[in-house]
Amino acid sequence: MQSYQKMSKEELLEIKEGLEKEYAKFKGMGLSLNMARGKPAAEQVDFTMPMLDVLHGSADYMSENGEDCRNYGVVDGLAEAKRLLADMIETKPENVIIYGNSSLNVMYDTVSRSFTHGVMGNTPWCKLDKVKFLCPVPGYDRHFSVTEYFGVEMVNVPMTPEGPDMDMVEELVNSDESIKGIWCVPKYSNPQGIVYSDETVRRFANLKPAAKDFRIYWDNAYAVHHLYEDEQAEILDIIGECEKAGNPDMVYEFCSTSKVSFPGAGIAAIAASKANVEEIVKQLSIQTIGFDKMNQLRHVRYFKDIDGMRAHMMKHAESIRPKFEMITKLFDEELAGAEIGSWISPKGGYFITFEALEGCAKSIIAKAKEAGVAMTPAGAPYPYGKDPLDSVIRIAPTYPTLDELKTATEIFIICVKLASIEKLLAEK
Repeated sequence: MQSYQKMSKEELLEIKEGLEKEYAKFKGMGLSLNMARGKPAAEQVDFTMPMLDVLHGSADYMSENGEDCRNYGVVDGLAEAKRLLADMIETKPENVIIYGNSSLNVMYDTVSRSFTHGVMGNTPWCKLDKVKFLCPVPGYDRHFSVTEYFGVEMVNVPMTPEGPDMDMVEELVNSDESIKGIWCVPKYSNPQGIVYSDETVRRFANLKPAAKDFRIYWDNAYAVHHLYEDEQAEILDIIGECEKAGNPDMVYEFCSTSKVSFPGAGIAAIAASKANVEEIVKQLSIQTIGFDKMNQLRHVRYFKDIDGMRAHMMKHAESIRPKFEMITKLFDEELAGAEIGSWISPKGGYFITFEALEGCAKSIIAKAKEAGVAMTPAGAPYPYGKDPLDSVIRIAPTYPTLDELKTATEIFIICVKLASIEKLLAEK
């Protein structure tokens, strides 16, 4: 395809006229399509329905250690559930605490606890003049919402193909005592699908923070969310690497089965060092008498072990891979060479990131909305919802049907072309 940027004003106007006719046709269809959030489709949730039959009325409700899962107790989670989620994120069971169904809830609690009671005897953050977090961008909007809610000052750190810009991370963390954390999605990052390199993980583990209570918030949300059986990304165990580097307490790792079993009824966990775990359990023993052990047992009985979970996740891959491939195929056919955007074809995770021309993201999303396609708001992958270049768009392919997604993608491409032509015409 010829570059739009090299076209004359007349050529652009001619293309624009044809696009506007196509756009008007879609607008007249009264569509209501949604690519706004990374929700599993109904088919994916159906994969796990047999789990609900595992604990029937006459089932054995005793854990492997003899706990009656119908009753109170075991605040840190069943041993077999710890083992399953430890294997999922490739760490040790003794590092794991099992919570309820939401890892976002665990992250919120972790930030909240740091504000009210501090971290391992350090000054509670609520008593400090300033608390900062580093935010690799583009990143996960709900991470940024948590720290914004608590009044944390968020500092953008650009992503690279290897993970966050570690030169910048090291410089800031090692010199500024007010920096207390960094948000990370290390495997199939939200929204770009980037996998942190071994060097990046090791550099994280070897940070020398100015703040004694600095923590890496390692959200390993897509640990087993591969799109291809023969191309599965691997990352180093950050907890093990921190131990090797002499920084055993520097990381909190989060995970859940939200996009493995049921998004609203999975199990979530935090993994950390022995000292961190002891501190968190002390707080939990006041906060709760115990999380849902029946659900923990249900997950273990259904998946049995990590091999069972991995086999289950290949069903998910078979379901959503055609959606990812369809979008990137249409992008290749309709946008490659036009020089009006770029994208990464991820090997896992839940999103595709499209980077439009500077100043075009809001316009593209507004046009898509007018044609009946809901998308994540422009700016969402940045703290405070402010994309400095107004260029990054997060696409969530999983929830719509393949036919719906194809139509939504065709509309999106028209919107990209129209917004780009309008920008280029304004510059001529």
